[in-house]
Amino acid sequence: MSSVALQAIIEKMDLKNLTPEIDISTVKIVKPDINRPAMQLAGFFEHFDSNRVEIIGFVEYSYMEQMDEDRRRQIYEQFFSYEDVPCVIYCRDLEPDKTFREIAVKYGVPILNTSKATSDFMAEIIRWLNVKLAPCISIHGVLVDVYGEGVLITGESGIGKSEAALELIKRGHRLITDDVVEIRKVSDDTLVGSAPDITKHFIELRGIGIVDVNALFGASAVEETQNIDLVIRLEDWDKDKDYDRLGLEEEYTEYLGNKVICHDIPIRPGRNLAVICETAAVNYRLKKMGYNAAQELYKRVQENLTKKREE
Repeated sequence: MSSVALQAIIEKMDLKNLTPEIDISTVKIVKPDINRPAMQLAGFFEHFDSNRVEIIGFVEYSYMEQMDEDRRRQIYEQFFSYEDVPCVIYCRDLEPDKTFREIAVKYGVPILNTSKATSDFMAEIIRWLNVKLAPCISIHGVLVDVYGEGVLITGESGIGKSEAALELIKRGHRLITDDVVEIRKVSDDTLVGSAPDITKHFIELRGIGIVDVNALFGASAVEETQNIDLVIRLEDWDKDKDYDRLGLEEEYTEYLGNKVICHDIPIRPGRNLAVICETAAVNYRLKKMGYNAAQELYKRVQENLTKKREE
């Protein structure tokens, strides 16, 4: 099961640790969802998702403030008695009352806080956790940002994926990763690609070796992550194979249950792969905007045939 260290969340979200005496090195977050424990503070613990990050906003804080001491201690004891509560985060720079902190320390549950508004912080941490805890696979390929579209280039080793990526970078596009692409399913519609830390910003070129794209072309030539919108699969030219020349019907490939539009591009001497990738990306954008060149051509042909029949 995927997990994220609490320390990573503290660093990413710039959180303040209000219980430094608790060892947080072993605390892991395993769910991207969060919980605002308003119902639990009111005494209702049925269906309590205790293994989520617990968020305290101004409403919960105000309710806790008006509770008498006996009620507080009873509810806090019940709340923290769940062994899998990973942490409690106060928003708006709010801080826990003395009893809440005392019982949290007793059960070893870290308390953190942030200056951000509750809704803003919730949206940010859910989005980040969804990416970090998403199902993940690694595939062999190259991922490039071309005109804002994530183009995943795949194919057999040595077929020219890295060379195509390098040419795209020289033409002003951005590299996400070469050789190994980590794909995460962040929703039923979205796949996000990134590079393993060890190979980030590097390209391998046969005959030359390892090239640092960030050092050679600058920070504008690289990017950390990108949605995977389009797959270009490179293959050796086969004169006996019928390749799609119109594009009336879309072909798809599947990763982690999500379908992505895929083009099979035959490789032959003289073909400019960078221009083909750029054209595929722009054509994909046009289709998203409602214009399909293949359908437009088909429409014109049909209109022309109808016109000739009428004559």
